[in-house]
Amino acid sequence: WRRPFSSLLFRRGRDYSLGKPGDGPDSGYFENGEMRELDELKALGDPGKAAEMAAYHKAPREYLGVAVPVIDALARGWRAGLDVPGRVDLARRLWDSDLHEARIAAAKLLTQARIRPDDAAWDLIAGWVPQFDGWAIADHAMKAGERRLLARPERLDEVEAWLDHSRFWVRRAALVGTLPWTHIRNPKPQDLERRERVLSWLARLADDREWFVQKAIGWWLRELSKHDPGRVRDWLAAHGARLKPFARREAGRWLPENRGGTGQDRPGGDQLP
Repeated sequence: WRRPFSSLLFRRGRDYSLGKPGDGPDSGYFENGEMRELDELKALGDPGKAAEMAAYHKAPREYLGVAVPVIDALARGWRAGLDVPGRVDLARRLWDSDLHEARIAAAKLLTQARIRPDDAAWDLIAGWVPQFDGWAIADHAMKAGERRLLARPERLDEVEAWLDHSRFWVRRAALVGTLPWTHIRNPKPQDLERRERVLSWLARLADDREWFVQKAIGWWLRELSKHDPGRVRDWLAAHGARLKPFARREAGRWLPENRGGTGQDRPGGDQLP
């Protein structure tokens, strides 16, 4: 038996943040110590989809088979009843469970433009980065991270150190987390300065042979080409020969001279991990 979906999504106002096992019915835990939020996720699981997800993502953890929109709705419900310390605490506990969907929910809890104060949220997100082992969780986490970078761009100093990390997922995260600077239509001088900084990071990583890093470089340039195609042409002229051919093609896919008539050649026509 599963509780009705609506009852799982709209049980707001309960404080999940401060309880420990045995603290009472509103602590966020059952008497056996299991988190109520994990129970709500598990109640929506689909074993068939879970098996498909495990085969697809390949990262060695438990999968429940819960779709991302459902996770997002749950996270919004939990977030509504929590202050910032409570959200950070719940996100930490969900992440530490190492369930695929719980880690996505942890990221969703912190994916907000306004979190004040946000130092604890940023520290938690940055602490997740060395644990990345697949694109799906990493990209959801960096969606939360990019909000904190936009709020405090001086954090780019910390992110730049990720470029030298031995794990390619960390190097990739430096590019995925800075994608918002490709989307600014009317950038101010400080935005252009930060954009140029990240373009220099792409040049530093152009010789990185890891497929996911190359893919991220192509992704970053492809997004920028929608708003500043001339700068992408200049970057490719200077550094494009160092990229793998598929990344070079990806980077130039949306340049006006390369645009075709198919859905895959138009902005929004596909998604990149």
